[in-house]
Amino acid sequence: QVQLVESGGGLVQPGGSLRLSCVASGYGLGIYTMDWFRQAPGREREFVARINWSSESTSYRDSVRGRFTISRDNAKNTLYLQMNDLKPEDTAVYYCSANLGAYWGQGTQVTVSS
Repeated sequence: QVQLVESGGGLVQPGGSLRLSCVASGYGLGIYTMDWFRQAPGREREFVARINWSSESTSYRDSVRGRFTISRDNAKNTLYLQMNDLKPEDTAVYYCSANLGAYWGQGTQVTVSS
């Protein structure tokens, strides 16, 4: 069983940056594809970014490509999401997921507002 805990969310002004972290316990992350998703109020959960187990392959939704960077440190069982040039439309609860949706964290709130 894998437990995932996100952190790093908060309130930031448009154009600002945040780095989200997702720490795994109970089992190593090293073999899993990892994802970030987000869910804004009244909207469905949507894919944000993905990274494979070796960090050789990443993918992003179009609206965040070039602004967000997904990375991982398997030795620390930690997944990251560096978010730059944040926009109000990035406001959402951000979730990490392991093994193609088999495991989910509880989410961390990101609010982009002036």
